Amino acid sequence: MPKKLIVILGPTASGKSALSVKLAKKFNGEIISADSRQVYKGMDIGTGKITKKEMKGIPHYLLDVASPNRKFTVARYQKLALRAINKILKRGKLPILCGGTGFYIQAVIDGIIIPEVKPDWKLRKKLEQKTTKELFNQLKKIDPKRAKTIEKKNKRRLIRALEIVIKTKKPVPPLKRKPLPYPVLMIGIKKEKEELKKLIKRRFFKWLKKGFLKEVLKLRKLGLSWQKIEEFGIHYRTAAQYLQRKITDREFIENSIIELKNYTKRQMTWFKCDKRIHWVKNYLKAEKLVKEFIKK
Repeated sequence: MPKKLIVILGPTASGKSALSVKLAKKFNGEIISADSRQVYKGMDIGTGKITKKEMKGIPHYLLDVASPNRKFTVARYQKLALRAINKILKRGKLPILCGGTGFYIQAVIDGIIIPEVKPDWKLRKKLEQKTTKELFNQLKKIDPKRAKTIEKKNKRRLIRALEIVIKTKKPVPPLKRKPLPYPVLMIGIKKEKEELKKLIKRRFFKWLKKGFLKEVLKLRKLGLSWQKIEEFGIHYRTAAQYLQRKITDREFIENSIIELKNYTKRQMTWFKCDKRIHWVKNYLKAEKLVKEFIKK
């Protein structure tokens, strides 16, 4: 099989994993996860990590490859993903990159050369004294493009983004690129706004039933501080606040759903900038695109 890569992307709760498995079954593929939280061990329910049963025998890569106690970088992801893609191609299979983290996907297919910016502890200490709102406003001024897609309540990410811009004197991501030397087909799952809202809500309550809060407490027992858990963002932040009794039951549920909805908006802001994406509403359209792409 000639070297080719399929990318399945879309907002959270849109059904990326199920579509990827179906396509992998049909076209002799294997799947590489492109999710910034699914790389962590012990974060299964709250990340919507695919289960063994849902994999239907299809090999999956880049799940559970990092400890939540340690920082996992885009550069590390890029290295591991390229290694996985090459391994799949050598086996004569079709690699399918599946996920919702736009920067991870872009790092792989466009070969963004990520600056190896070492931590500047003096600068970090200075930035740490600012509120998340102040940090976000600062980032908006010096790198408006990154400010559009970042989690504006995630202090750790805001500090890191500012650190890179200040140290490199360039916006994030840097413009140096080394794209993949073979064809890539990008398929995005399109959902109507109202349908997506319902799916997010349904999914969140399913997570709660499965034991999401117990999973967060387990992370705490592994030695993660509440601050570290909150840094994972979205509903992890609200869960940590709830378990510390900072917010009520109602606030936890409402805030979590709002955070998840806002997260999907940021995902779509990122994806909408990429004109290479073919948006589909169903499996048949995706299958047709893959069939035509493989024939070429």
